Amino acid sequence: MSARPVSARTAAPPPPAAASRAGLVADAALALLAERGMRGLTHRAVDEAAGLPQGSTSNLARTRQALLELAVRRLADRDARLLALHEMPDPRHGLDSLVDALALATHRALTQHRELTLARYELALEATRRPELRAHFDSAGARFREQLGTLVTSMGSADPARHVLSLVAWADGLMFSCVAGSFHAEVPGLEEVRAGLREMLDGMLGI
Repeated sequence: MSARPVSARTAAPPPPAAASRAGLVADAALALLAERGMRGLTHRAVDEAAGLPQGSTSNLARTRQALLELAVRRLADRDARLLALHEMPDPRHGLDSLVDALALATHRALTQHRELTLARYELALEATRRPELRAHFDSAGARFREQLGTLVTSMGSADPARHVLSLVAWADGLMFSCVAGSFHAEVPGLEEVRAGLREMLDGMLGI
């Protein structure tokens, strides 16, 4: 059975600059990972999905490892926009503002950006088998964890590292269950996600 076509932007003349082409290639790689899994990620497939001449991806990322690292970097950039790190609330605005921000980011990952979430799982599993990719994958998520740690500390957390782990694990578990697991057909609404996060944070911070 032939693979389904992958949605990706096509290059328009004139040829894109190096930075734009790298982004186009990385986006196509992420789309392929979500659509076809790790086995479907090849240099040729990325060229086809991105609408680029054959060999374009190899010119940017010569090896499979380089292509995976390019995808991880792009994932980190897109995650930063999805999580809206620049819009994270001021701790002085209280717990409700933090709950609202985290709930919105989590719900976006479950709905509008489901494909990006699937690609993240593919890359996370591959990183368990490729130590050289592990470092890139881990560092990509460090910025969010650090910012979340600062926020819960400012709100009175007695054990920020443990609380960040619990929050990230809760969100990851929810996303996996509702994107790829047994609740894939029962994606919660924004208010349900918000209620769950509020319960978590209430218990952690004793508010």
